[in-house]
Amino acid sequence: MSSGSPAFLNVYTLRYTIGVAHDIEFEWDDENRKHLAAHKVTPTEFEYVLTNNAVDLGYALTDDEERYRAVGLTDAGRLLTVVWTPRNGRVRAVTAFPATVSDKKAFLEMSQ
Repeated sequence: MSSGSPAFLNVYTLRYTIGVAHDIEFEWDDENRKHLAAHKVTPTEFEYVLTNNAVDLGYALTDDEERYRAVGLTDAGRLLTVVWTPRNGRVRAVTAFPATVSDKKAFLEMSQ
């Protein structure tokens, strides 16, 4: 890979595989920042989870928008479930919260 080429992760979904660059552009505004804060999650934690080998938990179609779920660790070791949608070529955070028991189980099973 040349130094000018972005490094890519593969995000596997139930429908297809998409390449997500390590230098993902995130879409942030007051609305999604406040929603994450209500769950005591920072935008930095959200971004870290998605760029550090999160485990894909699938997607759902909500209001004609694909919403992807993943579970992964923050740089501080918190296990979070994150929900995001691709929008205008960026990743838009929908929500994030401490991983549920079933998401923890999926993370442990799939990350071994």
